[in-house]
Formats: sequence, structure tokens, C-alpha cells
Amino acid sequence: MGKKPDGEKIICVNRKARHDYFIEETYEAGLVLTGTEVKSLREGKANLKDSYARFFRGEAFLVNSHISAYPAAHQFNHEPTRSRKLLMHRQELARLTGKVQEKGLTLIPLKLYFRNGRAKVELGLARGKKLYDKREVLKQKDARREVERSLKSHR
Repeated sequence: MGKKPDGEKIICVNRKARHDYFIEETYEAGLVLTGTEVKSLREGKANLKDSYARFFRGEAFLVNSHISAYPAAHQFNHEPTRSRKLLMHRQELARLTGKVQEKGLTLIPLKLYFRNGRAKVELGLARGKKLYDKREVLKQKDARREVERSLKSHR
């Protein structure tokens, strides 16, 4: 997909996450992957829609993310929607576990990318939007667009 100057190659972005949630903080985490998953990611075959992070026995897992099967692997392929372990510092995990349990927040993957050859996921600590919040955001976008359009026509 896109390539940034600091060795970051974006694989996929979860556009729906910013529409459905207020993102309060972002975190970066590594992923534990199999070889066929890495090859499939290098081809850009991934989808983060409807995925989230869950804590289990002091570890974080990415649940319901879809990494397509690698066609050349045949019977040695991976399961496309398996749970994948996230690699984070212990202090970060403890802090996030507390926030998710007490405040009703959730961890949503925002984008999947390679940084210096390593697969990373950007997680957002998110609070769900209500329908009226989404409508308000759309109204603000429309108003901003109208202002820009009128400024452009006056020039």
C-alpha cells in the first residue's frame, strides 16, 4: 500500500474505527505471526474490520482480524481469523487492562503496518460513539466543507 520515509509500510487501515469510536490514546504493539501470515501481509491481504484486542491471563490478543491464506502454502497454511498474540511491555499491558476493565473502554486496531521489517499494529483505546455523536460529526464535516467551498469560490 503506502510507504513512509521512516521505513513504515502500511498494510491496511481500519477506517470504520474512527467512525464508530472516539479514540482517546494510541499504542503500538508487535504481532506474533507464522511465516505464511507474514507473506500474506507483504501482499497486503489483511482486514481489520470488526476486530478488537482482548486480555487473557495477563497477555493481549488480537481477535477476529482477517489475514488471508497464502496461496503458495497449500496444506501448511494458517487459519485466517485466528487470535494473534500482541507484544507489548508488561507495564503497558497492566495499565491498559485496568483502563479497559474500569472505564468501559475497548482496544481497537487502527492500522496494520511493517516498521523496519517487523509487523506492527496501532491500537486505539476507544469509547463507543452513539448514533447522535456520529450525526454530529457528519454535520461538522459538512459545515467545514461548505466553508472551504465558499472560501475557494471567493478567491
